Amino acid sequence: MTGSTPAHFTADDYKARMERAARAAGDAGLAGLLVAPGPDMVWLTGYTPTAITERLTVLVLTPGREPVLVVPTLEAPDAEEAAGATALTLRDWTDGKDPYAVTAELLDRRGRFGISDNTWAMHLLGLQRTLPDTGYASLTDALPMLRAVKDAAELELLAAAGAAADATFEEIRNVPFAGRRESDIGRDLADLLLRFGHSQVDFTVVGSGPNGANPHHEVGDRVIQDGDMVVLDFGGLKGGYGSDTTRTVHVGEPTEEERRVHDTVRAAQEAGFRVVRPGVACQDVDRAARAVITDAGYGEYFIHRTGHGIGVTTHEPPYMIEGEEQPLVPGMCFSVEPGIYLPGRFGVRIEDIVTVTEDGGRRFNNTTREMVIVD
Repeated sequence: MTGSTPAHFTADDYKARMERAARAAGDAGLAGLLVAPGPDMVWLTGYTPTAITERLTVLVLTPGREPVLVVPTLEAPDAEEAAGATALTLRDWTDGKDPYAVTAELLDRRGRFGISDNTWAMHLLGLQRTLPDTGYASLTDALPMLRAVKDAAELELLAAAGAAADATFEEIRNVPFAGRRESDIGRDLADLLLRFGHSQVDFTVVGSGPNGANPHHEVGDRVIQDGDMVVLDFGGLKGGYGSDTTRTVHVGEPTEEERRVHDTVRAAQEAGFRVVRPGVACQDVDRAARAVITDAGYGEYFIHRTGHGIGVTTHEPPYMIEGEEQPLVPGMCFSVEPGIYLPGRFGVRIEDIVTVTEDGGRRFNNTTREMVIVD
């Protein structure tokens, strides 16, 4: 992910996020948070370095203190232009100086800190070498729900990304499939996502025939044939927020079994969506979808979790999986995407992005979930 998020958020928005994150760190028993360039920094400050290099850039958040962004001097002008820059203090360091010593001045020398998951090992090791009595925990472990609950502006951006993905599907269902390679359809999907406003395409899965039985097949050189089931899973970033949707189409008329499998997945996806409401545990979404598939006799062929969170990345907490007891909260956004995968034959997956409302759930994807026949 490069560049900053669009001007949908103000310095006050970023200030509120940084204050909330610092409070959450304190509530979790942490001395603060250390955030490297990546999705967390974008969400907290609106800033991403033009180039992420070996030079240390880190946001330091500590409860009750002003946020500080440590940056290389040559990148300070860009950092000053970030939307959240006025809500923090910049501290730059020049080549030849020790950036870990600069950062250490801001930290409790015996504190335990949350650190963003994508922090380079060399930087974590540099901090540990400079402050050997400090401890660290990944943000995914320490504060998994930090970005999970979206505000109204974020929900609007996610809805717009979902609508763009829907428009992509409405176009792709009209292109020829038979006789073309999966990679051809993948390029079409990527072009359409960009046409409908995405700035970044993260994935285009085109799993035809037996390839559809691999949930993360992506694309290959297989020529799509008449009679194939084709799983289409695609998404990326629009306005800094993610899209992710899956529909399974069929080339020509399906068999009775293919219709039965597709209908089962559609019913499972509907069941997962119907249980979404505040207070329900994440695992209950998985259980509801999985029960439909298991009752139909295909339980062993549903081989992944039912969903994942989405926001400034296309995969983030919370996860709809057995054992996740985190209750749903209004503003959480995640996928509901059950599937059935019959090895060597075909697969079916149907996926919508869903947000939790005050009294239920709302879909951000609204294309038909019925089987679509393509040429």
